[in-house]
Amino acid sequence: MIEIYTDGAASGNPGPGGYGVILRSGAHYKELSGGFRLTTNNRMELLAVIVGLNTIKKPGAQVTIYSDSKYVVDSVEKKWVFGWVKKGFKDKKNKDLWIRFLAVYKLHDVKFIWIKGHNDHPENERCDVLAVAASRNRNSLEIDFEFEAEKNKNTLL
Repeated sequence: MIEIYTDGAASGNPGPGGYGVILRSGAHYKELSGGFRLTTNNRMELLAVIVGLNTIKKPGAQVTIYSDSKYVVDSVEKKWVFGWVKKGFKDKKNKDLWIRFLAVYKLHDVKFIWIKGHNDHPENERCDVLAVAASRNRNSLEIDFEFEAEKNKNTLL
């Protein structure tokens, strides 16, 4: 059994953003984070889940993901994302990340649990600290190419 705790952050939304992830399985514990120069909170929430699942080495793992993102949790648990796939993600944001998510999601037995954010949940609070710190680390912010390309395309219209 693997537990993954996730959080995402963006200042300005869109703006600089980051994700934080904690993986825990028995005595094993790992923290991951990353930041982007221009992105959104929802993208970082979803990317945190993807990064967590991508870290698991063996397929078929039983995974529980704890997230404060209703966007992510409801999209999967209420099966909305599977309807979006059938419609080719027409008019849906973050298609690139949802496709990445679905590719890694199908490799494991995953369930989601929504937790209220900023409610003194230790792992959620730690993930928030990781995400915010990553978003503020100006020297190592990556480029969210898909988001910036989409944003630029919409600006030119």
